[in-house]
Amino acid sequence: MSTEKPSVVDKAKNTITQIRTYWKTPPVGKYMNMKEIVSLAGGGVGVKFIITCVQGVLLAVGNVFIGNTIGIKPMPMYVIYLLSVLAGFPLTMLRAYIIDNTRSRKGKYRPYIISMGLPTIILAIAYFWMPYNHMNDITKCIVVLLFNIGFQFFYMFMFDAYDNYVVVLSPNTQERANVASVRALADSIAPTITGAIIPLLGKAITGTDNLFDIRIYRFIWPPILIIGFFLSVIIYVNTEEKIIQAKTHVVQIKFTDALRAVARNKYFWIISLAGWLGFLEGAYGSILTWLYTYQHACSPGVYTILNMIYGNASFWGMLLAPLSIKYLGKRNTLVFTNILNIFFIAAMYPIVKHVGNPSVMIWLVMACLWMNALVGSFAHILTPSLNGDIRDYQQYITGERIDGMFAAVGLIGSVVTMITSGVLPAIYEYVGFNQETLTRLLPSIEAAEHALNPDKIIDPTNVYNVLYDRNTFISIFAVLIGASIVGAFLNVLPYFWYDLSEVKQRGMIKVLQIRALFEDYGNGVLKDKDLVETIDSIHEAQKFYNAQPKSTSRDAIRAAKSKEEKKAAKKARRAAIEFNQNIEISKIVMDEMNRFNTPEGILQLQEAQKAVDAGYDYIYNFDESALAAAKALPRETDAEKAYRKAEITSAKDTMFAKKVALKHFPNGIEEFDASVFEELFAKDDELSEKLEATYQKLYAARDQKNKSAVKEITEEVHAIKQQQKENEKAIKKATDANSLYARAAKPYISAKKLLAQNENYQRLDEIAAMYDEAKTRHEQEMAEKAAEDARLAAEEKAQAAKIKAEKAAKKAAKKNK
Repeated sequence: MSTEKPSVVDKAKNTITQIRTYWKTPPVGKYMNMKEIVSLAGGGVGVKFIITCVQGVLLAVGNVFIGNTIGIKPMPMYVIYLLSVLAGFPLTMLRAYIIDNTRSRKGKYRPYIISMGLPTIILAIAYFWMPYNHMNDITKCIVVLLFNIGFQFFYMFMFDAYDNYVVVLSPNTQERANVASVRALADSIAPTITGAIIPLLGKAITGTDNLFDIRIYRFIWPPILIIGFFLSVIIYVNTEEKIIQAKTHVVQIKFTDALRAVARNKYFWIISLAGWLGFLEGAYGSILTWLYTYQHACSPGVYTILNMIYGNASFWGMLLAPLSIKYLGKRNTLVFTNILNIFFIAAMYPIVKHVGNPSVMIWLVMACLWMNALVGSFAHILTPSLNGDIRDYQQYITGERIDGMFAAVGLIGSVVTMITSGVLPAIYEYVGFNQETLTRLLPSIEAAEHALNPDKIIDPTNVYNVLYDRNTFISIFAVLIGASIVGAFLNVLPYFWYDLSEVKQRGMIKVLQIRALFEDYGNGVLKDKDLVETIDSIHEAQKFYNAQPKSTSRDAIRAAKSKEEKKAAKKARRAAIEFNQNIEISKIVMDEMNRFNTPEGILQLQEAQKAVDAGYDYIYNFDESALAAAKALPRETDAEKAYRKAEITSAKDTMFAKKVALKHFPNGIEEFDASVFEELFAKDDELSEKLEATYQKLYAARDQKNKSAVKEITEEVHAIKQQQKENEKAIKKATDANSLYARAAKPYISAKKLLAQNENYQRLDEIAAMYDEAKTRHEQEMAEKAAEDARLAAEEKAQAAKIKAEKAAKKAAKKNK
């Protein structure tokens, strides 16, 4: 018996009912009511208005507001950009310190959406209203730099607070994910609106098509900013943080330690290198706006339509990306979309060179840009997935997961960006964005523009005005498109060395599960669920390890005569592909299980035993000629290559450890007692709770207007804060000491860990013997969970019916009055 699927209308009615039912009361098991979710989305539109505006005027190479509107030339812009980046490092650390030390009943992030949003708006409006036309070039540069340093603190503080706010709105992981999706959809509204109205309002206010006219920034953006701020207040008023983010209680490692660990992660460097090499790819980015402004290619209404069409490209790209990843894989999708990027950028070159009519050119260019944005938007889906895979690989090769430190190592990219960002201004200068070219072309430009608008004034100092000249415009953009093609080509090259396939990643995850299981077993903290899943993985790997791959030819599909036969052939081929993938995964898993039974593994165990037997003397007495010996090892087979690589890494680590030990522990390495962290973190938690309780007393005393109590409790607050500072200093001191010990003793620590891992692997039969009982307990636990979920669902349904009945009763009572 089939059940009829609900119609679109039925679904819409059900959604409205859900919203009305749970407007003020969250569903059972959830933490956010509908009012909060709607407020986050609506208020988020306001925050996005502010972000869209400020993001468009932040100091960056090629920024149109700073270059075209204010009139700062490309090379001076690059210089102040460098100064701005350097100023951002300490400001970033200051923001992190403030956030980490926030103790407020208003929340960890929520207050800063407002308290940092207001100065951001004031700063932006003041930025627009500075008398740039009365300033010389040096003064302009100083003013722009100072305002952007202010944005580095206030704007970035607000941005980070809003970006991270969804994390603390609910302790329910799935609920957070659902709410984040709603917010993401709402976030796209603000740029869509501004992209549509700015050209129209700009034409009405300035009487021209010039989107870089300072009056647009002075008269249109401030009201948008103010509206955005009042909308953002909705978030502050109608939402609240449900949880205090837990302290990770993970001992931090220093930047240099993270750099050495990440240095072995080739996939991190491949992805980073692609970004660094592709710095020229965006050189063409302003072509649409410059066609409209300088070549009068269309009316404001048409430009609005162009923007709306162009903005729609990413939507389709994000829909297609999951399908591409499913059928092509992440690596192939990366290469394919980046090659398409090159093609669509290159397609603009003949358009710019040979299409003489700007009104036709702008539509053809927009088509290329639309396709480029379509394939470029795949990155929105690919990037988070790739980053996760890269971190899994980091844990697979080093045994440590250092997610947070990837951002710290990523600061190298800021330095690279500072260097490479100088290339684009140099190209700008070369192609004609200079005073000499403007002075030569100014008479003809003024004559042409005055013929269109007798009142128009051409700034003789703004080098971007050379774009009014048709031939210069074509020459400049031909060069910029060529530079973009080079950038896109360089960007795609590193991806050809990215070989971390989905199958390999699945194998790595299984290996990580196995390692975790055996380590937990050694520490006596096994969980039934982990034991069952891991033993199942090992048994599956043993089953497929010696299996022969099946044919994945399409011949059977081509030979099929009927629709049913073709369908069955396709299904059989998919099963064969999955079968072969399981064989590949089984080899990764069994290589891990047998790693200590190979000649290379036995040698590693022997060396590890020597290190443990010798203790820290192994480090002090290490013969540095071992590095040359490791490099001389054979590398004919995959196993030999892996062993040689491991030995080279081990020799380098031991040489570095010896250097650290001789410098900091000349009289012998002293083992660090890590248990000190338990006491320090416990005290930190205790002081945090004590401070929160004291604040509650302070608020109560203020409400009661008890001045003496307020004074006394305020002093108590200050005393607790002082204790927190002292404890934080102790934590930092212990962290530094532990980090130093870990660097000096790493070869000894790694050797002990390797021997323990081998010992645990020998106990597979002991663990497998626990499988049946663990599976029984696990299945019982799952059944109980299913029963609890059913109970909660029934309770939620009953609650919804009760709330609905109460509302109906109130409505009836009101009608009877």
